[in-house]
Amino acid sequence: MSINSNNPRMIRTRFAPSPTGYLHVGGLRTALYSFLYAKKHNGKFILRIEDTDQERLVEGATENLIKILNLFNLKFDEGPDVGGEFGPYIQSERRELHINEAENLLKKNAAYRCFCTKEDLDKMREEQQRLKKPPMYDKRCRFLSSEEIKQKLEKNTPHVIRLKVPENQKIIYNDLIRGKIEVLTNTIDDQVLIKSDGFPTYHLANVVDDHYMQISHVIRGEEWLPSTPKHIILYQAFDWKQPEFAHLPLLLNPDKTKLSKRQGDVACEDYLNKGYLEEALLNFVAMLGWNPGSGETQEIFTLNELIEKFDLNKVQKAGAIFNIEKLDWMNGLYIRQMDIEKLTEQILPYLQKQEWFTKSPLSKDIKYLQECIKLEQSRIKTFPDSIPMLEIFFTEQPEYDKKIFLNEKMKVDEAIAKEALEKSLKALEKHDNFDNEETTKETLMQVITEMNVKNGQVLWPIRTTLTGREFSPGVFELLRVLGKENSLKRIRNGIEKIS
Repeated sequence: MSINSNNPRMIRTRFAPSPTGYLHVGGLRTALYSFLYAKKHNGKFILRIEDTDQERLVEGATENLIKILNLFNLKFDEGPDVGGEFGPYIQSERRELHINEAENLLKKNAAYRCFCTKEDLDKMREEQQRLKKPPMYDKRCRFLSSEEIKQKLEKNTPHVIRLKVPENQKIIYNDLIRGKIEVLTNTIDDQVLIKSDGFPTYHLANVVDDHYMQISHVIRGEEWLPSTPKHIILYQAFDWKQPEFAHLPLLLNPDKTKLSKRQGDVACEDYLNKGYLEEALLNFVAMLGWNPGSGETQEIFTLNELIEKFDLNKVQKAGAIFNIEKLDWMNGLYIRQMDIEKLTEQILPYLQKQEWFTKSPLSKDIKYLQECIKLEQSRIKTFPDSIPMLEIFFTEQPEYDKKIFLNEKMKVDEAIAKEALEKSLKALEKHDNFDNEETTKETLMQVITEMNVKNGQVLWPIRTTLTGREFSPGVFELLRVLGKENSLKRIRNGIEKIS
């Protein structure tokens, strides 16, 4: 835990989550911005697990956090599983240091022991509520004499250690996103630093660990703004240099309420399990409150491009809207850029849960599957989207109502649909090269010319009888992938339906 002074100017950022379950998308953004800032400035990105709240710990959460960060390629330079010269990187393993520093504050008269019971504090709050005063500790133990403290300690009276907040002063600091911030100390509570169980609170452990780990920039969510003056008071009490602070805007639902699990998914794993790509989710999260600057239209970035472009000065103060439609669009863009082998590999586990797929003999034909996925690739936004799209390629006949043939806009009625299917069937029965879309097109264009109708009046009935859907790939592509036998069988089925 020694402080290395060889390179005091090195940028060192940290992501310091509590292992209480899933990684929130807001946590992913904090980790990403901290990572980007460090890498942009040739610095170090550190992972520290803040587990001082022992009651809320979830078994396996630390391992899961590390796994998720690695999935997003946010590799930390120091942390629980990679080590480093400023460890340990699990906060509870640094408890002795926290207690020693709290004792130092007592010696400096910058902290005091508080012996108030839970009942005392409850009565205090009730009285403050009655008087419509803000809930704050009334500092009664701050003025205990040395003798009173000694007597209580001799009796092993349970107690906490509180920060002695200076009175009638102004805390002024510059937030890298919000600018100058001023807070009166009279509005700041005498924060508990060491709880009665001997564990440090978040505030003490956070400041002590940031100092000893030489963290230069603390990048965290806006919800930590009220804590910052308390942390600055601690830095001043210790006579330590404080880091730079940057507080990120809240993530909001489209209705401007705070993003929370009550309104939908907030865990990164939820989105990954729903078929979103790590690269797309990370790219989307990067744009929640940051943009590359005025005049810049680029929205799709690799991680290296984000490192190059990222600037805390371009992070907004106002809340950032989490727009799921934008995420869908972005994910679809990434899917369209995937090579077909990788995309097939991603979609296959979803297909293998479908009975219509596993029962189809075609499910074993990987080349056929790839051709089917290629046809739908431009319309897939998430991997599960592909399931209803691909079903038509692995069932004997698509299910549909004959009303689907009717299209007022294209002027297709039952008579035209029936004639188009019958004449197309005869022409296609004589056509052998279904693999060649151009020759298939020529064959059907002859039918259109013979009927003296518009293209859509023939192609619409064929497309709908092949797929049973209003929206699908083009006719010539479908005929190529389905093949002659399957295509003709479906067209005959369509003629039966409409007859």
